[in-house]
Amino acid sequence: MDRVVLVTGGNRGIGLAIAQAFHAQGDRVAITVRSGELPTELAGTNVLALAADVTDRESVDAAFDRIEADWGPVEILIANAGITRDTLLMRMSDEDIDDVIQTNLVGALRVSRRAAKGMLKLRKGRIVFVSSVVGLLGSAGQVNYAASKSGLIGAARSIARELGSRGITANVVAPGFVETDMTAELAQDRKAEILNSVPLGRLASPQEIAEVVAFLASDAAGYITGAIIPVDGGLGMGH
Repeated sequence: MDRVVLVTGGNRGIGLAIAQAFHAQGDRVAITVRSGELPTELAGTNVLALAADVTDRESVDAAFDRIEADWGPVEILIANAGITRDTLLMRMSDEDIDDVIQTNLVGALRVSRRAAKGMLKLRKGRIVFVSSVVGLLGSAGQVNYAASKSGLIGAARSIARELGSRGITANVVAPGFVETDMTAELAQDRKAEILNSVPLGRLASPQEIAEVVAFLASDAAGYITGAIIPVDGGLGMGH
């Protein structure tokens, strides 16, 4: 398809699966990685790994400058970079709050603002925010994370209204529990508790999330904008 795609936090887990999905379609894929190293799973042509931190404006601008110099404007932005700093609210430090909000929400807004400049010139573009079922349901011990992921919904719907007339869509994918390094470290009793709450009775694979993201960037989703697509095995059930 040969589109220019940027996936933030594309070096592992969901982000890596998304990058692989677009690369397999023939797109040119850039990923932001704090180390700047390209994962072995993405080895090949038409792939860029950029040392960038979404919490730093100059770092983000430098990444976009490199992509634009090599390939042209970003046509598809997947704002995936995110972190957790889980603890109960009364124990949550200012750093726990600031780090999560700055990375998950402010960072997503920062890269969207920068990508929108090129998309406006092209008069087309796709922005997909990777949120979480936690942003819809809430989760004890994750007040900061839930707030950041919920904020992406308001951001996407506002962008959809601002930029829709220029052929730019903005949508949200809200994964549930996914088979990643993070969930692999969960205690067995906690994992069993999670599975009991999921109607489909299993975790999602990163590839299942990636396929939905790829759909939202496809021609088939050209009339979808401002939407929240849950990929949670029924956990959110309409929230």
